[in-house]
Amino acid sequence: MPEWVIRPTRIVVIGSSAGGPRILKTIFTGMPKLDASVIVVQHMPKFINNSLRDTIAAGADMRVKIAEQGDVLTHGTVYVAPSEVHLTVVQNRTIRLFSGEKVNFVCPAVDVTMESLTLELGTSLVGVVISGMGSDGARGTAHIKALGGTTIAQDEQTSSIFGMPKEAIATGCVDLVLDPPAIREALIGLVGTIRKVPVLYP
Repeated sequence: MPEWVIRPTRIVVIGSSAGGPRILKTIFTGMPKLDASVIVVQHMPKFINNSLRDTIAAGADMRVKIAEQGDVLTHGTVYVAPSEVHLTVVQNRTIRLFSGEKVNFVCPAVDVTMESLTLELGTSLVGVVISGMGSDGARGTAHIKALGGTTIAQDEQTSSIFGMPKEAIATGCVDLVLDPPAIREALIGLVGTIRKVPVLYP
């Protein structure tokens, strides 16, 4: 590919809190390898980090890891934000973790991650807010929408706690209100999948 060709970058940020792990399990069960980098920001104690990673990995045909300082976003990978630090994305490319004051009473905060995304040539953004208490993710949803991205909120009927999705919807910046299986299908439709290249033998 020539140097001047812009390589498409697709980033999905999913924010969740109370009730989130169960919903995330549903969304990622049967998930093919998305042609995007997916960041999951879940409000949770530190000892839950690895179990959430394992839960997502068990259902998805994607690489799943706890995000680390300096990780370069790669399509087909899910990055789980570690507890007790905020996660931002530098130039839509590199993960930066830092200690800081709680935002919306939480750390990591969904808003911090979503609001770090920028308008870059060739970048497509998707923001998703699912079950949780409070308003974290509402400002981030408006930010992603302002950048031309697509925004999704979980519906009230399937949310354990409808606080976060409700506040996101109240911004007027949510494109789709869906249940978890429909969120999975919407993500597949929006970003596409990475097809496995068949091995050809002579």
